[in-house]
Amino acid sequence: MRGRRLRVVVEADGGARGNPGPAGYGAVVHEANTGEVLAERSESLGVATNNVAEYAGLIAGLSSAADLGAVEVEVRMDSKLVVEQMSGRWQIKHPGLRPLAAQAAALVRRFESVTFTWVPRARNARADALANAAMDAAAAGSAGGSIGGSAGGETGPGPKAGSPGRNRRPG
Repeated sequence: MRGRRLRVVVEADGGARGNPGPAGYGAVVHEANTGEVLAERSESLGVATNNVAEYAGLIAGLSSAADLGAVEVEVRMDSKLVVEQMSGRWQIKHPGLRPLAAQAAALVRRFESVTFTWVPRARNARADALANAAMDAAAAGSAGGSIGGSAGGETGPGPKAGSPGRNRRPG
């Protein structure tokens, strides 16, 4: 694979049933030209907020892309908050999210190029399904470790533009 410049698309999602509540994330890494799925990750986070779960999904997706040797990454998420914060257009006001944003930013620096794009939930379906399965597992009590601790009480435009409280339905 030497000499080949791997370009990938990372689709990431996270959520909580309740805010905070049983939380999880999903991330899918696709080869940019062919759409081939190169990696999928999901994890239950126990009890966390929507925004913590969104950042956890982003971090998992970027980590997978780095592990694959990607040099160019397009991140697609349905979290307006994370996309705008990672693009530098919105401030990260909640102190509990700052370490997660810093961890994501450190991963971003490992690539030659990273772009962030907001997409509607329907165009993030695979990551959304993985996140829902992880939330199901969290609700059933088989949660994994917490990523980044608790960041309850975020304020601002909310975790998902246009979604009521980001409570998820299975499937």
